[in-house]
Amino acid sequence: MFGSIQATVFEIASIWGVLFIAFMGLGYALMLRAQIMRQDKGTPAMQEVWGAIRTGADAYLGRQLKTILPLIFILTGVLFFSVYVIPPSEEALLRFSSYSPDMVRLIVGLGRAIAFIMGACFSLMVGQFGMRMAVEGNVRVASASRRSFAEALKIAYRTGTITGMLTDGLGLLGGSIIFIIFGLASPDVLLGFGFGGTLLALFMRVGGGIYTKAADVGADLVGKVEKNIPEDDPRNAAVVADLVGDNVGDCAGMAADIFESYEVTIVSGLILGLALVTITGQIKWIIFPLLVRGIGVLSSIIGTYLVKGKKGNERGDALASINRGFYASAAISLVAFMFLAHFYMHEWRAFFSVGVGILLAIVIDEITKYFTHTAHAPVKEIAGSSKTGSATLILRGLSIGFESSAWQFIVIALTILAAILLYWGQPVVFVLYGVAMTGIGMLTLTGNNVAMDSFGPIVDNANGIGEMTHMDKDARQIMADLDAVGNTTKAITKGVAIGSAVIAAVSLFGSFLADVTKVQLQMGVAENLRLLVTGIRVSEPIVFVGLLIGGAIPCLFSSLTINSVAKAASLIVEEVRRQFRIPGLMEGKVKPDYKKAVDICTVSAQKELVGLALIAVVSPLLMGMLLGVEALGGFLAGVILAGQLLAVFMATAGGAWDNAKKTIEDGLYGGKGSEAHKASIVGDTVGDPLKDTSGPALNPMIKVINLVSLLAAPIIIHYKRTDLGVIAAMVICILLIGGAILYSKNGRLSFKKAKADSAW
Repeated sequence: MFGSIQATVFEIASIWGVLFIAFMGLGYALMLRAQIMRQDKGTPAMQEVWGAIRTGADAYLGRQLKTILPLIFILTGVLFFSVYVIPPSEEALLRFSSYSPDMVRLIVGLGRAIAFIMGACFSLMVGQFGMRMAVEGNVRVASASRRSFAEALKIAYRTGTITGMLTDGLGLLGGSIIFIIFGLASPDVLLGFGFGGTLLALFMRVGGGIYTKAADVGADLVGKVEKNIPEDDPRNAAVVADLVGDNVGDCAGMAADIFESYEVTIVSGLILGLALVTITGQIKWIIFPLLVRGIGVLSSIIGTYLVKGKKGNERGDALASINRGFYASAAISLVAFMFLAHFYMHEWRAFFSVGVGILLAIVIDEITKYFTHTAHAPVKEIAGSSKTGSATLILRGLSIGFESSAWQFIVIALTILAAILLYWGQPVVFVLYGVAMTGIGMLTLTGNNVAMDSFGPIVDNANGIGEMTHMDKDARQIMADLDAVGNTTKAITKGVAIGSAVIAAVSLFGSFLADVTKVQLQMGVAENLRLLVTGIRVSEPIVFVGLLIGGAIPCLFSSLTINSVAKAASLIVEEVRRQFRIPGLMEGKVKPDYKKAVDICTVSAQKELVGLALIAVVSPLLMGMLLGVEALGGFLAGVILAGQLLAVFMATAGGAWDNAKKTIEDGLYGGKGSEAHKASIVGDTVGDPLKDTSGPALNPMIKVINLVSLLAAPIIIHYKRTDLGVIAAMVICILLIGGAILYSKNGRLSFKKAKADSAW
């Protein structure tokens, strides 16, 4: 496994212990599932609404799978044949020294392709199984609310924890198995694993985001603004699609998003750890990240199980209980890391690196909470702006979003600075390893974070079921209180997801430098010209061009995703308006056709997936072939910088607008139906695609681009841009990107026609 480097008994036992912990996390998820499934599903009316939500969710997931399978099949072949372009790494030849170089190449190629499929399947499982459990849990939470606040809270949080532990368990399982089989050669194969998870996360994030916001925007604009009816009124044809969208966006999409960050940080940590093994001759640098992850799973199991409600129907009790579980997990992890650093690593820099990551997660939690929670000044100021109309409310929300981006930028910069100070005077690869460990530390509490995120849509759906079935006032109040807490936990986890995406991307950026340098060494490039020595020189004009184009990609991606939501929402608005004109529907004598709205959202979401994924996959290939690997590094820096700024801005502004609306609905400035309320609905509607589609979709997009660059750079460096094959490849890439943009923007004329027909 480790070639000529000797592993201690503790290190060998640790690797197998980490694998056992991965199965323990999965076993905990199955135990919680059994607990949830034993709970009752309430009245026949509640089960009827729940059945419509489940059917819509299943239809979406089935159609999504059919959309993405062809691309997965193609990319599996590409990853397999990629190892035939460059020779096997020295670590691979050493790991499989009893085989010929050609056989080693075949083994690594198969390993990378299988790992890609495994990463994609694991990401799909986290999203799909987690979302299905969220659907199973929502009706049980609604039923439990008739009995007690504590029972409803416990069921909701433990249902969300299932998704969190799947994320932990499967992420650790995949990394451990690959490491056990490939040893020091595992980074080459882990790239496939990370790419598979990241690509599926992009599909699920973008598709789920378009679906949920098309339904939400359409339902709100017609139901709340035009008809002045409640949010989850059963007469609204888009209400079931909206409830389905909460699950496909905030459960399936977010779970897959955090899962791929979880994967990517371990990939970058092991790649950089291998570089340190080469320098120091000690394998502790690649064992340490696995042990940290194993400790994180154990601490999440303990922390999530501590989340229980007390007697009384107080909103603060739920948030306090969730926070208690989170901080308990953090404390357990930190103590364990101290022992690991002292007795195994024999140095404290490793502890401080992962400790800074946990601290970063907590600080980002607090920043996000400050800018989006109803108890703090920013949301109150936005709500106050509603008194002078929707324009001032929107302007105030934009201001809050930009300010939040600035503070999160500073916090992340200080985090990276901490890694620099910890490894001051060491080669740059130590600093990059420290950044990777920060990312691993930040995602130590992934089980808790995903549980907090899934909690939001579960209680939101439960509240919707309660409103649609006219449950009693006390039960509705319990669900409303839990829903308000869920809005906060969703906003917090979005902040963590964005922050972890940036740290993961910076870690991959370091892996990019290390991998290109390794290939340059094999090619005989002089040491002073290798990328890890020269760095990415922004002073070089061609590198600066790459930086500018990289900054443009998140803007383009955001434009296309917002446009996709606008197009789909237009169709939903027309459909809901049409159904409201059906005689007897407003009087409650006729039921709306929920399936029609669900179908519109499903088809619209899937239509956009492939085009947007092609932009993320193909753009770094084009940049590398056209401008070279150093300019590709500048391109990656531009993507990370602009992506972080836009993602935080959109997520924060959207969340703040949403909660400002909720404070007004609770009675502030005239409450529901007032002019202030109508202005806040406009702000919330503008913010919906920002916080739940475009902002979160940038997370996997950033990492897809980084992973494609990491996979492609060692190949690109072998060829000249004047080669006929490279020129042909560049032309194909340009056509694919241009076609993807046109495909994504297509449909405007048909919507104009739809409006004209409606007016007629």
